[in-house]
Amino acid sequence: MKIGTTEFRDRTYVMAIINLTPDSFYAPSRKTRDGVLKAAERAIADGAAVLDIGAQSTRPGYKEISAAEETERFYSSLLDIKRNFGVPVSVDTYFAESAQAALEGGADMINDIWGLTHDEKMASVIAERGAAVCIMHNSVTPIRDPIWQPIMGFLRASVQRALAAGISGDRICVDGGIGFAKSKEQNFELLNGYERLLSLGYPTLLGCSRKSMFGGKPEDRLPMTLAATLTACKKGALFVRVHDVAENARVIREYYGRNGGTDG
Repeated sequence: MKIGTTEFRDRTYVMAIINLTPDSFYAPSRKTRDGVLKAAERAIADGAAVLDIGAQSTRPGYKEISAAEETERFYSSLLDIKRNFGVPVSVDTYFAESAQAALEGGADMINDIWGLTHDEKMASVIAERGAAVCIMHNSVTPIRDPIWQPIMGFLRASVQRALAAGISGDRICVDGGIGFAKSKEQNFELLNGYERLLSLGYPTLLGCSRKSMFGGKPEDRLPMTLAATLTACKKGALFVRVHDVAENARVIREYYGRNGGTDG
């Protein structure tokens, strides 16, 4: 997969979460513009291959903000990061208006938690800029068992939407959407069968860092997150989207070191 001018392949990479929200479920991840460059610098030094900027919380019970407010939250920080660092930058949004501003500001990828379905203009905005996209499964109502038909059907349709709009196939990855419209049991079923998503023909991103499926408080969920990252490596995921870069990068290095894979 290509994000910007960088090609990702043959291993699992870390995507670092850079939250610009005052209400993200994991309080230590919240950043202001004053702290963004330091957070980005540390994430890169710790092993992040991609930075994912989010300016709207999607935790349970979140209050949606407008595209204009979302853009105001992330735009200056995006410019700061692009001026100072060379790693690819993703922006987490489901608004085409926000995506347009992000891509004009230098973002390389749009991470859409609604898989191009929330805003009918999203796919064309991404295509026009030649950007990459992460297509995540989501649903307005909780999905029913068995889980695989609704997940695969949604992702397949969204990928076709992307291709029809002109997004290049080598700039698409998919995300099963752990924590979205799924029960705890369904989240674990999805995680443990994550390799099934590869049958769609596109690389995968796993995003379950410190999520409620692990129980307890967010600050106590790192060990379970690291176990999920190890699972991601075994299941062939291309990216893990995480809060704790150094710890997750270490798990990945150790996995490939034991299994003779790439450690770059």
